Amino acid sequence: MKALLFETPGENVSYQEVNKPEISAGQVLVKIQAAALNHRDIYITQGMYPGIVTPIILGSDGSGDIVELGKDVDPNWLNQAVIINPGIGWDTGGLVQPKNYRILGMPENGCFAEYVAIDVKQVHPKPAHLSYQQAAGMPLAGLTAYRALFSRANIKKGERILISGVGGGVALTACQFAIALGAEVFVTSGSETKIEKAKALGAKGGVNYKEDGWHKNLKAIAGGDFDVIIDSAGGDGFKYFLDLANMGGRIVFYGGTRGNFKVNPQKMFWKQLSMYGSTMGNNEEFTKMLAFINNTNMIPVVDSLWEMKNGADAFEYMNQGKQFGKIVLYN
Repeated sequence: MKALLFETPGENVSYQEVNKPEISAGQVLVKIQAAALNHRDIYITQGMYPGIVTPIILGSDGSGDIVELGKDVDPNWLNQAVIINPGIGWDTGGLVQPKNYRILGMPENGCFAEYVAIDVKQVHPKPAHLSYQQAAGMPLAGLTAYRALFSRANIKKGERILISGVGGGVALTACQFAIALGAEVFVTSGSETKIEKAKALGAKGGVNYKEDGWHKNLKAIAGGDFDVIIDSAGGDGFKYFLDLANMGGRIVFYGGTRGNFKVNPQKMFWKQLSMYGSTMGNNEEFTKMLAFINNTNMIPVVDSLWEMKNGADAFEYMNQGKQFGKIVLYN
C-alpha cells in the first residue's frame, strides 16, 4: 500500500510503498478515506516530541470503511463507515490517563496511509451527517476540546466562555462545541481574519492578542468577566486570564506552545478560581463527544483538502500556521 512515511527527525514525510498491515484478533482493517493533520504530527517531524521511533506512519485522525475483521470481532462491523478514536489504552473514566496511554500515529502506525489496523474498540460509527473528510477532522481535536470543556470546566448553557488562539484545531473545535451548547463565546487570535471567521460561526466577539491592552479591550467588548477560559498556549499572556476570570471562574489549559507562565496567588485565592490541566480523553468521553455532535448536527471546519500523495506539501502548509480549521488528506 502507499503511505506517508516519516523516517528522520528534521525531515518531512515521503509518500512511498510500505507493507499493508495485518490484523490480529480483536482488530479491524480500516480502508482510510480521509485523515487530518495535527500539530503533533509537525512536532514529531521536527524531533520535538518524546519517544520518537522511526520509521513510522504518522496520523492520529482518520475515517474510512472497515474492510476486514480479525478473530472474535462482531461481523456486523464489516463494511461499516467509521471514525477512529486515536487515544489508546484509556477505556473508562478516571481523573487521569493510565501509564500505558498512547496516541495513534506514534508509536503505532497511524492514518496517513491507505489502510490502518486498529482494535475494534477504537472505532465508532461515523456520524451520518458528516462526510469522511469532515469526520476525519474531529477525533483528536474533538476529544481534547470535549474533555476540557465538559469534563474539566463543566460548562453550562448561557455561561460566558473565552477561547484563546481560535485558529488552532482544538481551540476552534472548543469554540464550536461551546456555541452549540448555547454558551456566550468570545475568542482571541493573532489574526483579524480568524477572529472574523469565528464570529461568522457564532462567536460574540474577539480581540487580537498581539495588541497592547488586549485583555482590557476584551473585557470591554464582552461586558464583563468570563466564567470559563480555555487556553492552549500559556506564556506571558496567561497571567491576564486571572484578571478576566469571574469570581469562582474555571481556567483550563491543554497546551503550552508559548512557554511557561506565572500566576498571582492572591488573585487565585481571592477570586476562588479553579485551574485545570487537561489532555485528550477516554473512550467514554469520545462516545459522549460523538453523541453531542450527532445531537447538534455540528460540522467541523475543514480548511483545505489534499491528496495523500501531496501530504508533504500539506505538512509545509500547516507549519505556516495560516489555516482556519482542519487540513485533511484523502486517498
